[in-house]
Amino acid sequence: MQLIARFVRPHLRLLVVTLLLLTVDVACALYVPTLAAQIMNLGAAGASVDEVVATGAWMLVSAVVSGAGAVAGAWCCARLVANVGHDLRCAIYEKSLKLSVYDFRHFGTASITTRTIADVTNIQSALMMTVQMILPVPIVCFVALGLAFSVSVRGALMLLAAVAVVLAVALLVIRQASPLFRRLQYLLDRMSAVLLENLTGVRVVRAFNREDHERGRLDVSFEDYAQTAIKANRLFANLDGLSYFATNGFVVVLYWMSGAQIVVGGLGIGDILALIEYAVMVLMYIMMAQMVVLMLPRALECCRRVDEVLQYAPEICDLVAPGEGAKPLLGPAATAEDVPVLAFDDVSFRFADAEEDALTGLTFACRAGETLAIIGGTGSGKSTIASLILRFNEVSAGSVRLGGVDVRDMTQHELREHIGFVQQKAWLASGTIRSNLLWGDSGASDEDLWHALEVAQAAGFVRELPEGLDARVAAGGTNFSGGQRQRLAIARALVGNPALYVFDDSFSALDFKTDAALRHALAQEVADAAQVIVAQRVSTIRHADSIVVVDEGRIVGQGTHEELMDSCAVYREIVASQTKEVSE
Repeated sequence: MQLIARFVRPHLRLLVVTLLLLTVDVACALYVPTLAAQIMNLGAAGASVDEVVATGAWMLVSAVVSGAGAVAGAWCCARLVANVGHDLRCAIYEKSLKLSVYDFRHFGTASITTRTIADVTNIQSALMMTVQMILPVPIVCFVALGLAFSVSVRGALMLLAAVAVVLAVALLVIRQASPLFRRLQYLLDRMSAVLLENLTGVRVVRAFNREDHERGRLDVSFEDYAQTAIKANRLFANLDGLSYFATNGFVVVLYWMSGAQIVVGGLGIGDILALIEYAVMVLMYIMMAQMVVLMLPRALECCRRVDEVLQYAPEICDLVAPGEGAKPLLGPAATAEDVPVLAFDDVSFRFADAEEDALTGLTFACRAGETLAIIGGTGSGKSTIASLILRFNEVSAGSVRLGGVDVRDMTQHELREHIGFVQQKAWLASGTIRSNLLWGDSGASDEDLWHALEVAQAAGFVRELPEGLDARVAAGGTNFSGGQRQRLAIARALVGNPALYVFDDSFSALDFKTDAALRHALAQEVADAAQVIVAQRVSTIRHADSIVVVDEGRIVGQGTHEELMDSCAVYREIVASQTKEVSE
């Protein structure tokens, strides 16, 4: 509830207006049966037509005002719910941008997606029905019981008893429904995860003839969800039946007990009609409220899940306010003072769920105009080093410095403004080639974009596209080949003209000819910047100014290609495995 209160508070004025309009709707709607009873009593007493018409006119005015209040209240309520849903989704999205890779693994991508879409939708539905069907209930009961007591004390007491019975049954059912809805949300997460896994890996599933096995997994997930939903729906059905029984029972008892009073003139026929209308309206609102209340456990569980994301403390957070952190010494000033663009000072790193360090005692530096290469076997920690540079992971010991400043002493936004990053698996956003390249620099001209494409060896195939820079890019860039995606990702990094480039195995999908042409063009284009290249192929990094060889998270060699061939056995093994040479 605190979550809802926090996000409703900015729209409190709209909520108050909604409640006022709904109050007008309820009050006027309850006044209609009172006027109807007066008309019936006037007719039975032989009153004049003018009196009946005048009362009917007031009845019409009440009905019109009630309808106008209902329409305006529904519109305001829809506006309120839409605003709250928008704010919730924006908050989850903004928080997800701050989560590290490990944080995402803690929740799961499918769960984050479900919380952002399905859970917020459930919260919106519950909020709308709460405002429209639960909050007016106390007003309806108070006004209706007051009017009922003014007509007949005995009839009002019977109405009060019927309301008490329905509320008692509702509370009993709600206690049984709460754990079921909590389980439904868990099963929805599991179902989404299995379905997403099958959709993204459909080719692998087909290639290994695992369709039957995966269909069985899906069937189990669907069946569990269906059986739990059936139990919850049975509770709905039972509550509906008991509520209708209580309503009809009240009407029967009222008729039976009021007959004698009509004979002696204690009650008019119109009074009985009014009591029945009050009862029907009160019990109708209570029944609607029951339906909403049964959904509240599910909505509250959704609130808990959303709040869990919003309250989660990210593994990595800014330790300084924007603009207050230390400024890295980059460019000519750094060269004059001989400050490395990038430096690792005795860096160690351990994953949160690991028992030992993944990286231990890393020390190296890369200055402006230099190319630092990192190579090693699979699982040696190369990509983890790249993630530490961008602070996607936090060092456990030591420090990573950009322009002489610890990366923790600046905001993540300021850090990444100085780095052009191309990840191992090239990823492009849905849109156009132009919109993707502008991620590097939103103010870049078309000339700048084409120049970046030329350097990245991507201008050729982009010019062949009918739309050129405005060619469509599917989500993830799946409408381009792996090599094309890599070249477009490299061009995106070049557009920003940063002080440091980090290429995390970004040339693996390129043929040797394109790889050589790209490295030659890069050497001229980024001559004044520092480059860190994480690579698998020796041919990609053999001309680097310094090569760092990593094995099991430790540096086992550092130097040029020629120096490492003489001094590092691990490097010689890597070269031999790729060139089929047998080292002596």
